[in-house]
Amino acid sequence: MKKTLTFFLILLLVLFNLSHSAEKTEIPKEYGVYVKTPKKLVRLMPNIVFDEQGIYYIERLSPPRFLLKDVEYFIIFGDLKIEFLTFNPMVFFKYSLVGKQRFMFGRNIPIEVKQEKEKLYVVKPKEIIGRGYYSLWIEDSAWDFVIE
Repeated sequence: MKKTLTFFLILLLVLFNLSHSAEKTEIPKEYGVYVKTPKKLVRLMPNIVFDEQGIYYIERLSPPRFLLKDVEYFIIFGDLKIEFLTFNPMVFFKYSLVGKQRFMFGRNIPIEVKQEKEKLYVVKPKEIIGRGYYSLWIEDSAWDFVIE
């Protein structure tokens, strides 16, 4: 009897933990690209992608900065063409005529894109990422950020 009761209690505890550990994706209020951190969603601002003789680059403005331990995954919410999404490290290209730094896109980092709801996607890198300057490139815009 005691063994049956212990088994039943352990089973209930396991089921309770499994039901609460299932991660629910927070739905943003506005369309955009977000970084999921342990405390909140942080919205990224798009940056324009330029083309100079076949080299695609962006001019670094003031990208948001995140600690490496705080970047859990990315959320894309809206009417964006996800089939053309890439995740890239940014590599210094050159300075513009007015002294702004220009960065070109490095090799594509493999990603996993999972559709959670209509117009809501969760994006996770398949590789371990480190500190650096990165961007999610969708259509003609790049949502750039720095991981420290």
